Amino acid sequence: MDSTPPPTGRRYEEIAREVRGELLAGRYGDEGRMPSEAQLVRRYKVSRPTVARALRLLQDEGFVERRAGSGTYAKVRDETSRLRAKRLLALLMPDLGNTEIFQLIGGEIASLARVNDYTLAWDAISKIKPKAESGAKYAAELCQQFINQGVSGVFFAPFELMPEKEATNRELAIKLREAGISVVLLDRDVTVFPTRSDFDLVGVDNFLGGYLVAEHLLKLGCQRLCYVARPHSAPTVEMRISGMHEALRHRRVSVEPLAVQIGDLSDKRFVRNLISPLPDAFLCANDHTAALLLRRLHEGNIRVPEQVRVVGFDDVKFATLVSPPLTTVQQPWHELASNAFHAMLSRLDQPTLPPRHFMSTPRLIVRDSCGAYHPSTSQ
Repeated sequence: MDSTPPPTGRRYEEIAREVRGELLAGRYGDEGRMPSEAQLVRRYKVSRPTVARALRLLQDEGFVERRAGSGTYAKVRDETSRLRAKRLLALLMPDLGNTEIFQLIGGEIASLARVNDYTLAWDAISKIKPKAESGAKYAAELCQQFINQGVSGVFFAPFELMPEKEATNRELAIKLREAGISVVLLDRDVTVFPTRSDFDLVGVDNFLGGYLVAEHLLKLGCQRLCYVARPHSAPTVEMRISGMHEALRHRRVSVEPLAVQIGDLSDKRFVRNLISPLPDAFLCANDHTAALLLRRLHEGNIRVPEQVRVVGFDDVKFATLVSPPLTTVQQPWHELASNAFHAMLSRLDQPTLPPRHFMSTPRLIVRDSCGAYHPSTSQ
């Protein structure tokens, strides 16, 4: 279910707007039987007259029909509904349930869609399991649903953390495009770094983000840096590592001290290798990885930032709640969502435009974990 805050307005209109999106997304299948009024009352926590008024509005618009003694049924197959479906957009975000930044971007895109009289379908993507083979299969089925429903455009944040991610991502994107659906990629490309695909891409300048965090640590006196990421991470990780290399070269520091460690922080052997010997600083692929690393270091009685510094990437909400609070790179998610939505509008208006890359500028957020406020740290 759409987790974004409801738009302002009368409650029955808000309910009608959400149910309308579900109808256009084909949620009620071929039979079209919808929940009863009593079920909708419980779902939305409103009175029965409010639900009845929402359903009457949908009936007047030609979206539903009320059958005496039987209930309410979807009417989504007539010409009017097919025309309305041309203003239907969709999200395909395998990491939505696990990555806060995608939840924020998705919510903002949903708000922009409402303001611009588009419907955004994203209820079904919560069932995608990003690390499982079944997740890729379900994503392919979901793409076929988008095609059948006449979706105009899809915002796609490609899979990561799976061995065949490049082939899977490209197959999904091409399937949508060949069906006449505009595709805007979010955060990452469907190809390996440094190559670029021929799809529109909206993201942050990851090279600059990597540069900023490495330069900051070098200014603090760090020399031996260690970058930590999970296996099969997105191409954005390679971009950040390249930015870190550039920061080292700029300060005439040997590139070799930048060790790149790929592994699972739940693996005790991997963690032992990380801390033997202990580097000056750990740079993590995202805040989630950094939070896990902070926990492992605490379990090993290693003090942060006194003995080693730790930084993350994304600036999600819990970055201020971990101990110590996390230095990180902030992704401007409001701007990313706006860029993505307007890229989609221009792509829908001019399908033959050349592929474009919209990059937002990241910002370094300094907190305690990097040791900036502990000038006398001991290694």
